[in-house]
Amino acid sequence: MSIVVIYYSGYGHTKAVAEKVAEGANATLIAVDNNGDIQESDWQLLNDAKAIIFGAPTYMGGVPWQFKKFADASSKAWFTRAWQDKIFAGFSNSASLNGDKQVSLQYLQTLASQHGGIWVSLGLLPANTLAATREDINNLGGSVGLLVQSPSDAGADKIASGDLDTAVKFGQRVADVASRFN
Repeated sequence: MSIVVIYYSGYGHTKAVAEKVAEGANATLIAVDNNGDIQESDWQLLNDAKAIIFGAPTYMGGVPWQFKKFADASSKAWFTRAWQDKIFAGFSNSASLNGDKQVSLQYLQTLASQHGGIWVSLGLLPANTLAATREDINNLGGSVGLLVQSPSDAGADKIASGDLDTAVKFGQRVADVASRFN
């Protein structure tokens, strides 16, 4: 079963998260480049995949133009229904704890739905007690997809361990759900 994580990363934070999601899902990584393009051979990987996981940072309340350019280019797959009934999921990170990441997740979910896909939620309870810390699983309380906070003044190595551990579990969940479909 092939799973692809396709992501855009402006500063390396989203790449670090994508690697953790891919680790959990045993997935292939495809990076959208700074011009919003992917390799021609990557389109075939996406067409052949059983599941596609989208990843993008949240900039100014939405996905960056580079990911949007990829999404617009996916209209060729949309027109032929190449991704119909695939499993989809998504994640986003931003510098703020909230950072309007939900808007980006809704965009990714809508993109998957336009392709006729089946969306997988995060499926983890939030760590929302007084004793909860940033090292806990799903400390940001995501449900539609994976939420990650990346400090604006630090590299990807400073992303909270709870967010990265949640990313691995999210990848595992997507792989588990995808394995249930023929």
